[in-house]
Amino acid sequence: MASHFHRFITVFVILVAFCLNRPLCRGEREKEKTLAIIKPDGILGNYSDKIKNIITGYGFSITREMRIQLDEDAVRSFYAEHSSKSFFLSLVKYMTSGPILVMILEKDNAVADWRKLIGPTDAEKAKVTHPQSIRAMCGFNMERNCVHGSDSTQSASREISFFFDVQDTRHDEL
Repeated sequence: MASHFHRFITVFVILVAFCLNRPLCRGEREKEKTLAIIKPDGILGNYSDKIKNIITGYGFSITREMRIQLDEDAVRSFYAEHSSKSFFLSLVKYMTSGPILVMILEKDNAVADWRKLIGPTDAEKAKVTHPQSIRAMCGFNMERNCVHGSDSTQSASREISFFFDVQDTRHDEL
């Protein structure tokens, strides 16, 4: 009897310790995640640190980040939904023109808040209508707009898994 009791207590303690590290077990909502990319013009223009400071200043946590150089196959796969559009080939060329910084951002309402912070897709329009946005700060035009943001929680999930093993929560080395 004592042996069963000790096993029960051991299992109970392990479960409680595991649960204390989980937001849902503490009655908290898990924060929303979104994917953010600083594109080649943002990296080459040395905007990475400024953008990361803006991100954290607006209450986002950067839970993962990775600096990489994409090849054509990766860009074609990531942007497959745009493959039939007229700008697709120039998008592939642009996104392979230099390294990018890929980040997972986390906070309540992360997708919508990140989209609001980056501003309109067309950086020229952003400079007029959203002058405080990231795209107004470092983008050039519709294509060279400095940053990417997922457009929905479904896209965010798919895009995050494209770049990161979501089971592994360690920060990647840059």
